[in-house]
Amino acid sequence: MIAEKYGLLKAFRSLFEGAQYLHRDSSLGDWVASYLYEDLYKLRKSSRLYKRIAAGVRVLNTQNRTVGIARRRGDGTFGELVPAGTAIREEGLAVARGPVATIEIGVETKILAKAMIKQIDRVVGDLVRQTEEFKRRGGNPICIGIVGVNFSEVYTSYEGERAFLTDGRRYKHPIQEAREAISRLEQRARPSFDESLILKFVATNTPPHPFSWVDEQKVVLEYSALLTRVSREYDRRFA
Repeated sequence: MIAEKYGLLKAFRSLFEGAQYLHRDSSLGDWVASYLYEDLYKLRKSSRLYKRIAAGVRVLNTQNRTVGIARRRGDGTFGELVPAGTAIREEGLAVARGPVATIEIGVETKILAKAMIKQIDRVVGDLVRQTEEFKRRGGNPICIGIVGVNFSEVYTSYEGERAFLTDGRRYKHPIQEAREAISRLEQRARPSFDESLILKFVATNTPPHPFSWVDEQKVVLEYSALLTRVSREYDRRFA
């Protein structure tokens, strides 16, 4: 699978493949977003970004806030390590964790697996507000939005012990709403971001929990192009 070469795409896939997707777990978006920085580091298109990550002076902020500034949670904020802070390295990861003084790159991740039109206003609002939060109190962060949109013909969601299978009428199948959801995202959310990416996938959330990309080659090309543009923009903004 060609998408497996990128950490973010591999992490996203693992949310659904062989496992029940937990749509109320907000930490999942944070975890997926964190791999964007691993991919930027491995791509090595920005020598400044690469050297700063290697030196531990640019870190992923696991608390998703800048020190001394109240902010709404962002899925993946990356910036300059607070001078008095400590960069903590985790085994197998190149990007250290630590408190940040500034935000240089901010990522907001959303996943639309089912009931897309019902929640689209909230999702768009969250995306737009997050870019505003990234930019508060000065700075010029690169804002990135990543949204997964499910194209499955059937889907099972869970509330506690109860399972809800889409029926195409009361509970719309994901494929019935996916294109309209993407259209609204592109019209209302995309303009707020420097870079954005729609990840089109197919997942039923039903045992044995299969997963596939709608067009894997296109996903890889679009994501790798995004990484290249972000690398070039980082060099321009943060010389």
